[in-house]
Amino acid sequence: MGTRCSSSAPFDFNGLDTAVHGPVRLGVLAALGALGMHLQKLEEAGYIGSTQGFVGRRPKTTYRITIAGRQALLGYLRNMQRLAGAVGL
Repeated sequence: MGTRCSSSAPFDFNGLDTAVHGPVRLGVLAALGALGMHLQKLEEAGYIGSTQGFVGRRPKTTYRITIAGRQALLGYLRNMQRLAGAVGL
């Protein structure tokens, strides 16, 4: 998977799949990968729970915030409000 670039030759972008490589689509794919990592960290911290199932033949994961997650979110928002007030926003 992937093409290695050598420092002596420029990379040929003509072979890239534009359906995946378009700047917006590439950003969305990167964000989705990061989202999965963030959800995993939140679940490991006990802030969210998940259930996995299927809708027809398609996998579906549903996330819910836990009591600890709600408390952590409210604490975070309070801290952000205090920070915004301290800098005059």
